[in-house]
Amino acid sequence: MKNSYKIIDHTADFGIHVFGSNPKELFANAALAMFDVITDLELLTGLKARKVHIRADDWPDLMVNWLRELLYLWAGKEMLVKHVDILSISEYELTALVYVDRYDLNRHVINNEIKAVTYHQIQVQDGPSGWESQVIFDV
Repeated sequence: MKNSYKIIDHTADFGIHVFGSNPKELFANAALAMFDVITDLELLTGLKARKVHIRADDWPDLMVNWLRELLYLWAGKEMLVKHVDILSISEYELTALVYVDRYDLNRHVINNEIKAVTYHQIQVQDGPSGWESQVIFDV
């Protein structure tokens, strides 16, 4: 997991720089990177699946909407994401199965709280060595 993203230092916030060979892998890696920052993924089982469908105006908007929807699972429903299976993805739409655990105080450790996924300096692009994205979080 650690090879698919890097933490970005940012004044009062932090971000991730995520990599993938294609959009599916990039968006899956971004989701796992965000939850890897929040908790210890090794402690999760991911036995419950939830279907997630989002729409957007372009790739950067899709990334923000995707991560916001997943962050809502944590902040609003106390569910931690272990794994994602992107079923379909285009520049304007994403459908995925998200495998989660309900938060258990006795089993899970929360390392960092993320308040919001921001549009600040958002980037999603196809480069010479594959797809990459930069996302800044409000903490």
